[in-house]
Amino acid sequence: MMKNDTGTFWEHLDELRSRIIKMLVVTSILAVVAFILKKPLFDIVLAPSHSDFVSYRLLGIAPFKISLMNTGLTEQLMIHMKTALYCGLLLASPYVLYQLFGFITPALYDNEKHHAVKVVSAAYLMFLIGTAVNYFLIFPLTVRFLGTYQVSTEVANMLTIQSYADTLISMSLVIGVVFELPVVSWLLALLGILHWEVMARYRKHAFVTILIISAIITPTTDAFTLFVVALPVWLLYEASILIVRMTRRQDSSTPKTI
Repeated sequence: MMKNDTGTFWEHLDELRSRIIKMLVVTSILAVVAFILKKPLFDIVLAPSHSDFVSYRLLGIAPFKISLMNTGLTEQLMIHMKTALYCGLLLASPYVLYQLFGFITPALYDNEKHHAVKVVSAAYLMFLIGTAVNYFLIFPLTVRFLGTYQVSTEVANMLTIQSYADTLISMSLVIGVVFELPVVSWLLALLGILHWEVMARYRKHAFVTILIISAIITPTTDAFTLFVVALPVWLLYEASILIVRMTRRQDSSTPKTI
């Protein structure tokens, strides 16, 4: 099938500008709504700092206490704005992807559109799953360990709200990107670059790399916490091997035409 892209360069530029404006407007509106709803927003953000958080109860972690403090005149306002903006962007992401996809698809062939829909949908879903895993598992365990760790009982921990919020946002982004591993592996397999035999052969090397990455993401000497962090990433690697193997098998079974 032929492409449907027949517009001029300036028409495409004008359309792109229009779509960017729409994305910014929707993201701004949702960010303002999140800013106004301060209490429910920070009830969610601060939940992992309380020992009655659902993940702690399910894991049987003993009660603990973490105190958050503010040390700057404008710190709380800036954290409020930054958190609301991230929340607005996260909520607007389906619309942002829709606008970007609507701009790109006229330049694609029908079969390319089919693959593009699958890639974008899978990537977005995996990012959301990664964000959820971080919020309910990785970040709470990190906060619990680092927030209660003491070199001496004479030294009390007083965590700043800025450190807490920045860590939550940055870890959500990092884990969301890490969870794109199966999607990236699938794309590389479609391009014929990645083979499941190679991934299986270097499984031990991958395991060591995953442990190192997990230690960086969660700087803790707690073996249980390190295991809980590394396990999802290891499962992603194993899932990627399976996905690559199935993709290569489908390609080999597809009749070639000249």
